[in-house]
Amino acid sequence: MSLTREQLAMRVAQELQDGYYVNLGIGIPTLVANYVPQGMDVMLQSENGLLGMGPFPTEDEVDADLINAGKQTVTTIKGSSIFSSAESFAMIRGGHVDLTVLGAFEVDVMGNIASYMIPGKLIKGMGGAMDLVAGADNIIVTMTHASKHGESKLLPQCTLPLTGAGCIKKVVTDLAYVEIAEGKFWLKERAPGVSVDEIIRLTAGELVVPEVVPEMEF
Repeated sequence: MSLTREQLAMRVAQELQDGYYVNLGIGIPTLVANYVPQGMDVMLQSENGLLGMGPFPTEDEVDADLINAGKQTVTTIKGSSIFSSAESFAMIRGGHVDLTVLGAFEVDVMGNIASYMIPGKLIKGMGGAMDLVAGADNIIVTMTHASKHGESKLLPQCTLPLTGAGCIKKVVTDLAYVEIAEGKFWLKERAPGVSVDEIIRLTAGELVVPEVVPEMEF
């Protein structure tokens, strides 16, 4: 069984560390806010100008004026601060974000990422993605392993316009957790119930597979 959106977020949350400043991109990454380990001090940043983002609000907590970069209503935690997007991007460009989590259309064995446009389709804009991948050393990509047509998104070389070059080292897909090094994908974990053979079949780029591939734990 492939991971649900919530399970993807839960797996990414395992990479959080106490004291981290973390930027969560639009889509699945925003769900990570719901799975910060109990007792861990993590400050989640939204590029529209919020540091200290909490879980998504319950119905009685909703404040329409308090939103993340994806225009979803959010909550704040103790110690949070609100500021302009200019200051937010100064934080990102200055390298003050410890971890960035974002989605992608494609990732390749050289750590390149394509995440902001598909030629011929409506382009909503790249948002802060280019700044984020250029300003952060620690980046995790969350994505489906393959398209709905069964075509791999983990490639020898990206085919879409790049958001960033040589910047991705970790990818969590609905099938596996892989790391990128030495021009190859390295299989580290597999989703519960997913076979190594299926991961190999749906990975177009060179994949290094150890003798034992543990299942993810939640």
